[in-house]
Amino acid sequence: MGKGCKACRGLRHPGACKAYALVYKILPMMPPALTHDTLLSALRDGLGARHVLTEPDDLAPYLVESRKLFTGSALAVLRPGSTEEVAFAVRACTQAGIAVVPLGGNTGLTGAGIPQGGVVLSLERMNRLRALDPVDSTITVEAGMILSEVQDAAERAGLLFPLSYASRGSARIGGGIATNAGGIAVLAYGNARDLVLGLEVVLADGRVWNGLKALRKDNAGYDLKQLFIGSEGTLGIVTAAVLKLFPRPRSTSVAFVGLDSARAALDLFVDLRARMDRDLTAFEYLPPFALEIVLRHVPSTVRPLSGDHGAYALIEISSARPDADTRAELEAALGAALEAGIIADATIAASGAQNAALWSLREGVPEAQTREGASIKHDVSVPLSKLPEFLERAGAACLAAMPGLRPCGFGHFGDGNIHFNLTQPAALDRAAFLAEWGRFNRIVHDIVHELGGSIAAEHGVGLIKRDELAYYGDPVGLDLMRRVKAALDPADLMNPGKVLPGRDRTPPALA
Repeated sequence: MGKGCKACRGLRHPGACKAYALVYKILPMMPPALTHDTLLSALRDGLGARHVLTEPDDLAPYLVESRKLFTGSALAVLRPGSTEEVAFAVRACTQAGIAVVPLGGNTGLTGAGIPQGGVVLSLERMNRLRALDPVDSTITVEAGMILSEVQDAAERAGLLFPLSYASRGSARIGGGIATNAGGIAVLAYGNARDLVLGLEVVLADGRVWNGLKALRKDNAGYDLKQLFIGSEGTLGIVTAAVLKLFPRPRSTSVAFVGLDSARAALDLFVDLRARMDRDLTAFEYLPPFALEIVLRHVPSTVRPLSGDHGAYALIEISSARPDADTRAELEAALGAALEAGIIADATIAASGAQNAALWSLREGVPEAQTREGASIKHDVSVPLSKLPEFLERAGAACLAAMPGLRPCGFGHFGDGNIHFNLTQPAALDRAAFLAEWGRFNRIVHDIVHELGGSIAAEHGVGLIKRDELAYYGDPVGLDLMRRVKAALDPADLMNPGKVLPGRDRTPPALA
């Protein structure tokens, strides 16, 4: 291996580094104030012309948020194919004073990947599996690798990468790390933050921090990777990661349960947690309205229970033990809960196909909501003990503000994260309903704040919650975040305008 690369500041390469030539030979010949044409010409030289997109039709797919709430603008879309090319592109844009907005699979729900000028830096070509070590139980992947492909690579090795959510077939792992994604397995395995051992990050000045360590214990100073996980690309660009793998479950069972209320759901969760411990992989909550619209709009779904109930829970337990019989364990636990009056009814899947069928009732909720009408969405968390109170109070307050509204609070009950979405009244115009988003933010977020919760649970802040964070965030905490941003990105060119709000703490406009 050669000496540490001057362009990458620490990376070692077996041969000549392309980034060295690009950064130290091309860029110094440029004038201090680069024109857009000069910058684009240099980028085409460094990345290849076909990886610098400037035509409107080519740009369009990169400029619209997945829910179409935000549409951005950009000088170009860059598609680097290596860490060295990312470093080159960032240095070139920094010299030109051009903002850089990193983008993964564009599956985000807060507008964090939408550019407001500058360039989009897509990681789609950086999609390689660098290493998989069954002994260390780690996988090292580039940021552009699709989440489902990471899962598949782990499965081929007889292991499990547990991070999973509905967009896993198109979301890229770098975006999941940049937003600290959660999903359906947080209860047992944690958020993305808990699954990352090491990172490789291109900084705002074009240097590369090589923190790709596969260590479970490393107290040699600050844990720098945690700065970048969840930072939504505002501090640097994640280009690769070392991720934790786990033993693949040998037995998995899923049940769908009918309950009287959210308070009964909490009682059931506490009981199952005590019985199952870490084998309790998921505990998802659905109100009656959520099940109703899934059965109406999602093909091939079937009513799981014969009667109607005040609340529902989807429960999964899994175990890697060779002798595990999760179905028998779940049957015994739910039988005891039925005798104790905690639950009203339940069905347990008898096969992998039935497991998937029950999961489709939960995973189909977002699609069903889209088909049912416009939604005002809130991704919030509160302490687990306060979840029933939150659901009751927020539902009542929103109905009082708009009779005919259809609240749909569903999601990751076991870790306190609820997607508290509001579906438009059947008789109300879509645009008129969505114009009330700010008013319902105040109603819902005030209750979340009072209960000691967070207005941004697993989807992040992005654009849509930036001003809300200014109002609800702790002033000292916000000041610390601004100091970190100023230290790592003094020119404010890394995904500017996202996450960090201004210093005005007046309530955001209600319209």
